[in-house]
Amino acid sequence: MLKTINTIGRQDKIDLPDFGLYDIDAKVDTGAYTSAINCSKVVVKKVNGVNTLSFSLTGMQLHEKKARRFSTTEFKVKRIKSSNGMIEERFVIVSKVILFNRRIKTEFSLSNRSKMKFPILLGRKLLRKGFIVDVHQKNLSYSKKKKK
Repeated sequence: MLKTINTIGRQDKIDLPDFGLYDIDAKVDTGAYTSAINCSKVVVKKVNGVNTLSFSLTGMQLHEKKARRFSTTEFKVKRIKSSNGMIEERFVIVSKVILFNRRIKTEFSLSNRSKMKFPILLGRKLLRKGFIVDVHQKNLSYSKKKKK
């Protein structure tokens, strides 16, 4: 079976249909293994005897004030090395991302990226699902989407 290979630039705008978020700025980070998403107010509570992870996601702009609350029972805790080299425990969820009109299931670690330029990082675990990175390009998937 031939795998679809797309060239992705150093940044793009992605869709997260599970959260109703579209055209979100994302940075491609080949140094990161797991993708990361900006979130806040992360809490684990027992709901009907089941551990439930609750978190808030902002919209597509980095400093957008309105945030929406989401919950899931499908999560795990992973040890992840942050950009400063420190290992920290983070909650990890699975969600779909749309790139080049492909719906791809991938993991996102929940992280406070409020001081970062991009609310989302796309890591190697996602990129190995058929992407080649060209750092001279940007918004290739978004440009293709706009043409349709």
